[in-house]
Amino acid sequence: MSGRSKAPGGTSSQHSRKHRSRSSSRYVEEKPKKKKATSSVSLVSIPNTIKLSMLNSGLIPLVENGGVISTIPTKPIPTSNYVKHCDQRRKFPVLYKLEFQTACKVETHSCRHATKNANKEKNQNQKCIPYDYNRVVLDSIEDIPDSDYINASYVDSLLMPNAYIVTQGPTEVTVNDFWRMVWQENASCIVMLTKTFDFIKVMCMQYWPSAKVKNETYGNLTISVEHEEELANFHIRTICIVLKEGSPEEEHRKILQFHYTEWPCHTCPFSNAILEFRRRMRAVVGTYRTQQHGPLGPIVVHCNDGGGRSGVFLSIDANMELMEEEDSFDVYGYLKMLRQSRKGLIETVEQYKFVYDTLEEFVLCGVTWFPVRDLSQRLKQKSMKNPITKMNEYQREYQQICKMTPRFTIGDCAGGHRTGNREKNRDVLIVPPDNFRPYLTSFQGNSFTDYINAVFVDGYTKPREYIVTEWPLKHTPGDFWSLVYDYECSAVVVLCVPPKDSQQYPPFWPEGRHSKKYGPVFTIDHISHNHYSNIKTWLFRINKKVSDFFLDVLLLVPS
Repeated sequence: MSGRSKAPGGTSSQHSRKHRSRSSSRYVEEKPKKKKATSSVSLVSIPNTIKLSMLNSGLIPLVENGGVISTIPTKPIPTSNYVKHCDQRRKFPVLYKLEFQTACKVETHSCRHATKNANKEKNQNQKCIPYDYNRVVLDSIEDIPDSDYINASYVDSLLMPNAYIVTQGPTEVTVNDFWRMVWQENASCIVMLTKTFDFIKVMCMQYWPSAKVKNETYGNLTISVEHEEELANFHIRTICIVLKEGSPEEEHRKILQFHYTEWPCHTCPFSNAILEFRRRMRAVVGTYRTQQHGPLGPIVVHCNDGGGRSGVFLSIDANMELMEEEDSFDVYGYLKMLRQSRKGLIETVEQYKFVYDTLEEFVLCGVTWFPVRDLSQRLKQKSMKNPITKMNEYQREYQQICKMTPRFTIGDCAGGHRTGNREKNRDVLIVPPDNFRPYLTSFQGNSFTDYINAVFVDGYTKPREYIVTEWPLKHTPGDFWSLVYDYECSAVVVLCVPPKDSQQYPPFWPEGRHSKKYGPVFTIDHISHNHYSNIKTWLFRINKKVSDFFLDVLLLVPS
């Protein structure tokens, strides 16, 4: 592909202009602040660990004095010390808050263009707007005032100036400007971190054609989707952009969009899923760069407003780049850089902590993926015992997973601990968290609740592809079949064979050819069965008393 072309709808190309860079040395040694005279009792003589404990418990205020500020890193943390660095913050969580509040006290810059009356309607969130000094300036459209404005900012990584463009999700008003920017800046790829709808709120317009529509036109650009790969937590789309389709000046480009679909607003996703998302993005973009003609521009990153979630992704990506290059992390230093680049990047202490946790997970777990062709060799390697620890790789990995798995509180699992639901659990210590459990929707009577001891589990290509549950108790088979019916399960896989006539594990499907009722509303009809040497299968029909609808389900049981 040749160099940059004239932007759609613009007058003259300005691609030769140099964007202002704010790159400088990785860190600056901070000069010690002069101590102000004070009549209060000095904290200097108190050991730092005690002061941190006092801060944690609220005995002293969260202020930058008394030497506590010395715990804030002034330069990148070597990877070899990073886990210890995170352990200190787990022991004293107040350090996350101290770092976050200190980093956010940065110099603010003017936002004159973003706050113009003509541009206010182009901003989704007035708290997430670009500074004038590093905003993306679009090529002006003749006779349209302020057509050079878009809510987007250039942001440096820790290694490269203007590595990213952070913007808000396109709206009906700004979608043409969004594609103009992607074309003008010759973007490397698009990273989308929000759903189009979150609950009942529109987070972002779907700015690419749906599967049923061949293409859509935005200004002078025609957009079409050539390919889409769907995975459990994200989609990868290959988008074709055509400038001035059908004219002698027609030009084609392709761009990849990485759409993370499982990150609701004001929450944090799973660390391992974000790491896999980032790995796929970097691997594909790296390969894609070599296939393009001419230099590619920044990575375009957006959530709904170009704020918290975008900042989290930038921090993880930039710090992992720094680790790959210099074997260190600079989480605190990069947060300061982000806040000087755009308002609202990393909005909360919880998001800041998530950055720390995600990078720590990568340090502890390392690269776990490998090509299928290496499977046989990997199995042999993992079976070998370490002469020092006396553990093989399977044992070490399992131990690490158990150590990193978060502990759920009783509050997280409130549904299973309610009085009416306690007797529905085989073990009070194995109770599903409310955020991940399926809720029963079939009404079976006033004494029944929406609870069953079960959880959703993601597959590789679909979220919540499986439901894992326990063997029903004597009084819960009706709940089990309600679960199968309510979520239209296609198959039930049973992985154990209890002793015959077991009181602890009662049968919950008809073993003969006759129908059997479970609970007040569900009747299970036998349709057919096939028995093999190691597995038995039945095809059942679930009938619901108050409905004419029925569901056929396959049951698989080991012999």
